[in-house]
Amino acid sequence: MDRVRTFPYLRQDFAASLVVFLVALPLCVGVAVASGVPAELGLVTGIVGGIVTGLMRGSSLQVSGPAAGLTVLVFEAVQSFGLPALGVIVLTTGLLQVGMGALRLGRWFRAISVSVVEGMLAGIGLVLIAGQLYAAAGVDAPVSGTGKVTGIPGLLVDAVSSPAALTSLALGACTIALVVGWSRMPKRVRAVPGALAAVVLATLATLAFDLPVETVRVQGLLDAVQVPALSEFGGLATLSLLGTIAAFTLIASAESLFSAAAVDRLHDGPRTQYDKELIAQGTGNTVCGILGALPMTAVIVRSSANVQAGARTRASRVLHGVWLLLFAALLPSALALIPLPALAGILIHAGWKLIPLRSLVPLWREHRGEALILVVTAVAIVTINMFEGVLIGLALSVAKAAWDASHIKLEVVDSSPDGVRARLSGNATFLRLPKILDSLEALPDDRPVSLDLSGLHHLDHACLSALENWAERHSSSGTEPVRLTRDDVVTTAP
Repeated sequence: MDRVRTFPYLRQDFAASLVVFLVALPLCVGVAVASGVPAELGLVTGIVGGIVTGLMRGSSLQVSGPAAGLTVLVFEAVQSFGLPALGVIVLTTGLLQVGMGALRLGRWFRAISVSVVEGMLAGIGLVLIAGQLYAAAGVDAPVSGTGKVTGIPGLLVDAVSSPAALTSLALGACTIALVVGWSRMPKRVRAVPGALAAVVLATLATLAFDLPVETVRVQGLLDAVQVPALSEFGGLATLSLLGTIAAFTLIASAESLFSAAAVDRLHDGPRTQYDKELIAQGTGNTVCGILGALPMTAVIVRSSANVQAGARTRASRVLHGVWLLLFAALLPSALALIPLPALAGILIHAGWKLIPLRSLVPLWREHRGEALILVVTAVAIVTINMFEGVLIGLALSVAKAAWDASHIKLEVVDSSPDGVRARLSGNATFLRLPKILDSLEALPDDRPVSLDLSGLHHLDHACLSALENWAERHSSSGTEPVRLTRDDVVTTAP
């Protein structure tokens, strides 16, 4: 009876934790393999995300772990700096997140344009899909995002002439088909997550038919953990490593807090405390960095599964971390049976879900500027790299906001042979200077002009100088000078 009073929702949280564990297991392994690190490191991050971050306050039902959204960035970092440097990157990212949360900067991540975030995820999804097609065929992928995309036709041509590659691709395609079609299965069958069912069936098929496909390489949980050496911290003096850390921090924080906002819409429980959630994510990443594991973010797939399974408190996500720990400790050899094409299929499906195809067409119809930012951000990530692509998206969103804020209107209040009275209203900034001057030049120059500037909310120095210059040269000889009126002060052009 005392246990019921202490943990009134233990039954619901226990059942939900099992569902989340089954959803998280194949994703933890798949994200690690796609990131170019040992599979066990994905489980380590899932364990830390469940037990460490899960115990902390912030978002009560959100579940954290390795995310497909960081796969491309982690892969690039490991290729550029080596696996030992990953711990330093993740550790520093975690400390920065803790600091930002302590400074109450978590809420400011909600100010990031949704188009930039969706463009970022779309770019990641495209690179992830392209890269995993090579993994599904059992061949090495090109390093650059552009190379991955342009090399796909050649990959498919080569696969047709290679029985091993064709078998591997077929297994990956079957995995994708099973995940997509799982939602049409009977309700009792759907109690098992589609991704887990697909991996299990692919594993059984590989064993039963002795398929010539690669499987996950296992080296043991303790052997996979790599505490970063002190010498690795010397890389913090290089701009390239600092830029990578900045990208990790920005993307991991934004993805987690946007996920939190989405999860809040799924339940009527306590709302997310954004600064505390950022501290929780930072603490988890700090621990992951110390262990040399993958970075973590809040993951919407696991979080929504947690809510839909009936979770009521943080206990469900903590227990899911315990189940991951038990699996990693008691059944590590099971990982070696999983075929890599099946994991590639799972991640291709995850990458496809990152691309906001359904919202892109309505966004183009209603807000073409935002749609353009989304597309440019995605294309920049594919063709350049993750960090610079996100910076380009942020720069475009700031430029668009500045342009939208610079609304200006010229209204002719009265026009008669005796003179013209006009009024400028809105925000006069240098961004709208050509439009302002074009409108003013259209006013008649053979009659006295009185221009009222009192309707301007903002008038920058460039516009003021341009208005004064226009007033000086506008009036023809024999016509009264232009009068500029602002805040009851009349200025007459010489």
